[in-house]
Amino acid sequence: MADEPAGRTEAYDYELPAELIAARPAARRDASRLLVLDRARRRFTDAAFPALLERLSAGDAVVVNDSRVFPARLLGRKPTGARAEILLVRPESDALQPFAPFDEADTRLWRAMVRPGGKLKPGRTVDIADGFAVEILDSASDGTRLVRLTGDDDPWSLIERHGRVPLPPYIVRDAPDDAEDRERYQTVYAAPAGSVAAPTAGLHFTRETLAAIEARGVRLVSLTLHVGFGTFRPVTADRIDEHEVAPEAFTFSAAAAEALNATRAAGGRVFAVGTTSCRVLETVVAGGGAGGGVLAGGPPEGGPFAPGRGWTDLFIRPPYTFRAVDALVTNFHLPRSSLLMLVAAFAGRALTLEAYAHAIRERYRFYSYGDAMVIT
Repeated sequence: MADEPAGRTEAYDYELPAELIAARPAARRDASRLLVLDRARRRFTDAAFPALLERLSAGDAVVVNDSRVFPARLLGRKPTGARAEILLVRPESDALQPFAPFDEADTRLWRAMVRPGGKLKPGRTVDIADGFAVEILDSASDGTRLVRLTGDDDPWSLIERHGRVPLPPYIVRDAPDDAEDRERYQTVYAAPAGSVAAPTAGLHFTRETLAAIEARGVRLVSLTLHVGFGTFRPVTADRIDEHEVAPEAFTFSAAAAEALNATRAAGGRVFAVGTTSCRVLETVVAGGGAGGGVLAGGPPEGGPFAPGRGWTDLFIRPPYTFRAVDALVTNFHLPRSSLLMLVAAFAGRALTLEAYAHAIRERYRFYSYGDAMVIT
């Protein structure tokens, strides 16, 4: 059991001036700043994001989450004319067929989060557009609703046509989203659709950055974790070991496993881009999953890395022994969040909070559209 103070949620709190919350992305993806944190030397270095290349050596591997954000936010009105919002989380058929591409899944039935939650009870309907409505069917203990999409076209086409970018609530817009958001709240390597939030550490990479990484003799490895509401759900329990992360679907291919096993065999390091990539790697590595649950068969017994796909609810928090990840590229996360706790498990709670205090003093930009940190 986690001990004081690291086991208390309040131990992962910090004060952030509101003006440091990035409302817009940097002019260029790679124009963001990079805080370099050396764990062994307990030293911070301020840099620009391209300096990440200087931390990579031939034989290393950089692992990215290639999940694509889909326009999951549906804005509409109740029959009374009052405004309502539906945030689609995952097709309900995922419970039986979690790895079917969205265009092959039954996308009429969804698990969703709704607003206003108290008024959108089973039996209510929200009109999204002419020929497109959402019926509320039931509610679940996790706060989600089972909803049915109805309309004059196939559900996925309706979502693509009328959905909005699911920006985090701390990013305020005059309109729900704009053309810039549709391009920038997405990684340049995004492939299969399925996430309701961007794997934001990857937003800093350009195609030129990726090419430069490979030119250094570094492997680029992709995996998929579809980011759901479990990743960003606040930790409200007093003790962090009382919090649970909702399961999220992942795919880790045979090619990815082979590449990382070759990296390890040659003495190379594994750089995880983002907490989502980190959680998948710690799920699929031999002996992984300590400190949190793993669904759909658990971690491999042979290894170190083995291919697989399943659901992970792995909640990485102090104390935790990392088996898969040697370095972490990550953004600056919200106070009291499971993401901040993962970073604290990797770098140490005290050192992590020192780094955040340094970033605040140096006026780094925080959260999804903000600056980045690499921890080695």
